[in-house]
Amino acid sequence: MKKIALLFALLIPNFISADILLHVGNLLDTENGEISKAVTIRVKDNTIFEITKGYAAPKKNDEVINLKESYVLPGFMDMHVHLAQEYVPKAERESKIEPEYRTLFAANAASKTLMAGFTSVRNLGDGGMETISLKKAIEKGLVIGPRIFTSGKTIATTGGHGDPTNGMPKDNYSPPTPEEGVIDSAEDAIKAVRQRYKDGTDGIKITATGGVLSVAKSGENPQFTDAELFAIVSTANDYGLWTAAHAHGKQGMKRAVLAGINSIEHGTYMDQEVMTLMKERGTYYVPTIMAGDWVAEKAKIPNFFPALVKPKAEKIGPQIQSTFSQAYKAGVKIAFGTDSGVSAHGDNWQEFILMTKAGMSNIDALKSATIETAKLLRVEDVLGQIKPGMLADIIAFQKNPIEDISTVENVSFVMKDGIVFKQTP
Repeated sequence: MKKIALLFALLIPNFISADILLHVGNLLDTENGEISKAVTIRVKDNTIFEITKGYAAPKKNDEVINLKESYVLPGFMDMHVHLAQEYVPKAERESKIEPEYRTLFAANAASKTLMAGFTSVRNLGDGGMETISLKKAIEKGLVIGPRIFTSGKTIATTGGHGDPTNGMPKDNYSPPTPEEGVIDSAEDAIKAVRQRYKDGTDGIKITATGGVLSVAKSGENPQFTDAELFAIVSTANDYGLWTAAHAHGKQGMKRAVLAGINSIEHGTYMDQEVMTLMKERGTYYVPTIMAGDWVAEKAKIPNFFPALVKPKAEKIGPQIQSTFSQAYKAGVKIAFGTDSGVSAHGDNWQEFILMTKAGMSNIDALKSATIETAKLLRVEDVLGQIKPGMLADIIAFQKNPIEDISTVENVSFVMKDGIVFKQTP
């Protein structure tokens, strides 16, 4: 027995994973903008175990990572991406894209996003089960990517933004069902939400108004009744799912906010009335300025967009940055989101530049992509800050982003769940 016990004792160290010590020269607190100099972050498994002053000496088997010349922050979080797509000119669009291809495309986009310093994303809209499947594959370590919170298929109304049969000849399709993402009653709405719960989504995304890139005339009109919206939100609440509403026009936004939606995406024609209502209800605003900027620029290129899309892109695109500036000054809660998948994946950092150009302070922009995004996702107890007990999602830059926001383009270190995915000497 003694020999067995001795053998077991000798084997134990081989089963104990080593801690990682991050020797950090500048630890940036995104809540208040303060910087702690010369600290050690001890990471055990996937969690931040402790933060101590000075550069702690490693224990046996500990791994030390030198970030003494770096500025260290929590991993960024993007609240509006479409990993399984990326918009291309009209001439380059394929007539048929299989779901298997979309999933592989999403895996590649996920890798680019993670390497850009975004350790968590909220994916708002799939063709099918792409990001639900990708989320599982990332969690199992089969592929590399950020932590995914996904809505699965968007819920739309017949002919509305998100109806997958828009622009198709009538003889080529059967009317889409609630399971496929199209509803026309409160009963349909309940069924659609329950189907997404069954599919394994984390939340619900609806298209409360028309959209820019859908092949339909209006980008602003409200597209859900009050009864449909209340059915969606109340059912989502029953199942513990967050809700997000794509919305450009005022009336659609107002209806969604009154129904209890958690976030408004884009918010192009938001006015003071809607802003006040959002503040009263605690509704988050996810601006996606770079999507508006991108479509406005591309609208200048002949034949880049279909004829129905071009005038919407010209009109709505330039307005988003102005709306964002007003909402920020008004004190609306803002969470970082890019709509990447309209523009290229991996360029998510550009949203920071546009937010600060529109008047947001650098620290508030960084906070919008860490603390505020975590609150929106209801995961602020484990994500969004570098503190003991939090998940070890940590990124680093060579310059201080509070002083120079452009440094967010060049992330030099990425850790997610205690695993290092990028480290530039």
